[in-house]
Amino acid sequence: MGLGFFNVRAMQSHELLREVFQQCSPKQVATQLGLSLSMIYKWAEPAEGPTGTASGSTNPLDRIEALLNCTNDRRLVQWVCQRAGGFFILNPKTHRPHPSFLIPATNEIVQEFADLLAVIATAAADNQITRKEAQSIRARWEELKTVTETFVACCEEGNFVPLKEKPPTSVNMPK
Repeated sequence: MGLGFFNVRAMQSHELLREVFQQCSPKQVATQLGLSLSMIYKWAEPAEGPTGTASGSTNPLDRIEALLNCTNDRRLVQWVCQRAGGFFILNPKTHRPHPSFLIPATNEIVQEFADLLAVIATAAADNQITRKEAQSIRARWEELKTVTETFVACCEEGNFVPLKEKPPTSVNMPK
């Protein structure tokens, strides 16, 4: 993937698809998806043209976004990310700068990492890891990634208020 994350985030879906189709033939996509070539080309056009008339077609990216907006269920995004070999971390909401939470936030990352190591050590103590233990390790790992991403984003923006306001965890801890 030659595009950086920040470039993709600012693009419209049809613009991204147009770039993707420069790397992967629209004909190949049409064949593999069992769709017409004209449909694939319409995905790479804006859904609404400059005259206000529909020129493109609602593409799969727009449909995923619409599904996310109507369900408000981030598991959809997590599923897509997992299929692509990655993971999803929610960007923190930021307000105004306030660096007084920096030291506690740094300590929280260290504590989250220690918690992850404790879960791993407990699970591995008997030289095997059960499915439930693996789920617990995954949950702690997801929490560590979320806390760390919040910290990094706040560092980039010079705004540490979100570190005091704990973001909602995207992973439910197994009991």
